[in-house]
Amino acid sequence: MEIDLVSLENALEVLGQLLADRELHYEVAAVGGGSLLLLGLIERPTRDLDLVALIKDHALISANPLPSPLVQAVEEVGKALDLGKDWLNIGPASLLEMGVPSGFMGRLHVRKYKGLTLYLADRFDQICLKLYASVDQGPQSKHFTDLLALMPTRDELNLAKNWCITQDVSMNFAQNINEVLEHIHAFN
Repeated sequence: MEIDLVSLENALEVLGQLLADRELHYEVAAVGGGSLLLLGLIERPTRDLDLVALIKDHALISANPLPSPLVQAVEEVGKALDLGKDWLNIGPASLLEMGVPSGFMGRLHVRKYKGLTLYLADRFDQICLKLYASVDQGPQSKHFTDLLALMPTRDELNLAKNWCITQDVSMNFAQNINEVLEHIHAFN
């Protein structure tokens, strides 16, 4: 199911209220299309909200696995709002293994939904992550489209490239990232 901005905001409000009713509070960091939608940086609907981390004591920790009370609440909200049980996606949690862009924590944008505090990755961090995903999935992907919508400058792309090559040091990746950058420059 596709989730638009209104549906996503509603789901987060319902989740936050449910957590508060259960006297629970979680802090999570999100990346990807859902967070771009919440920040008003894209308008396309998304399938889910990608969580990269839980935040505990001002530190990022893997969102995989999510605490079971949070999983239960997410599933209940997904069922009640007909979003499916996986409307909150922890797939991007693997990004923490190699590290997020330097300064990531300091650039997060905070949204509060009663029992849920949501931290949204900044536009610059999204440029880094979308460039990385574009190399993996190519210029026909939603990631490439999102990257173009962010209108990165050449300087931002160079900084993003520098971060991306720390994630994958293979020669193939280096060649592929340059091809993606050529595609981006063709659109600018």
